[in-house]
Amino acid sequence: MAAWVAAPETREAAMSAHSLRPALASGRPLHLFWLALGSPVIADIAAQAGPDALVLDLQHGVWRPSGLEAAIGGAGRQVPVIARCADAGATAIGQALDAGASAVLAPLVEDARTAAAVVAASHYPPRGIRSAGGVRTLLGGLHGMLEAGREVAVGVMIETAAGVEQAEAIAAVPGLDFLFIGTGDLALSIGLDHPASLEAACQRILAAARAHRLPCGIYTGDAESARRRTAQGFALAVCGNDFDILRRGCDAAVRTVLDQPQIPDPSHTPQAAEESAPQRHAERRAGGSP
Repeated sequence: MAAWVAAPETREAAMSAHSLRPALASGRPLHLFWLALGSPVIADIAAQAGPDALVLDLQHGVWRPSGLEAAIGGAGRQVPVIARCADAGATAIGQALDAGASAVLAPLVEDARTAAAVVAASHYPPRGIRSAGGVRTLLGGLHGMLEAGREVAVGVMIETAAGVEQAEAIAAVPGLDFLFIGTGDLALSIGLDHPASLEAACQRILAAARAHRLPCGIYTGDAESARRRTAQGFALAVCGNDFDILRRGCDAAVRTVLDQPQIPDPSHTPQAAEESAPQRHAERRAGGSP
């Protein structure tokens, strides 16, 4: 039993990570940074900028367990950290939560049964099936572990045509805290040449979420697109990702020092950025990038 006991100051430190649940309940738009490069330092820099939350991409990013723990241990004391899990299975969800994530986002959910399994995997018995353990979770002892577990927020990504057809059933699953649209995979699933169908799918998912009073997020390519989507009623949107921010910064620096005019990026116009974000996201993934 001694293994479950922690000094009061240790429990306080273990519980200092921010919860996403109050922000979701606030009803205000939430702007996220999406991080795939696996750097705790970048996570700290992003957190200091003051976003509403960080998303650590464990599915397509290059995060390793030690880096994940360090990023959550540092940045997670400043803002909530959402772990986009490697998959929707119980092991991947448990590992992300054991590292200290305050919320999980399960990818490629296509039906209510999978969504219900994600909810169960995110909570300790008797509510769910999550195994008790880990290192960071035990810093606060049994009481701290269970208290932190009650604060976990659970989201699922709808990002295929099959998932869109089941959006209403998925949104009705008890225990879900938010839905999130993965525009890159959804564009691939529907077809890159069908932007109108993609937009119709996004609106159907948003409507399903609203019908069940769930916040609905969407992957957006830049800050202007994020602002436009939240104005449309989406509750969460991505205002920047580390891959694109670093790439654009490096490109601008080299062109400046070489005294060359920077090549205009047509995606920097608000409409073009919104329309091209899913395709650019899909292209990066097809080429092996996050």
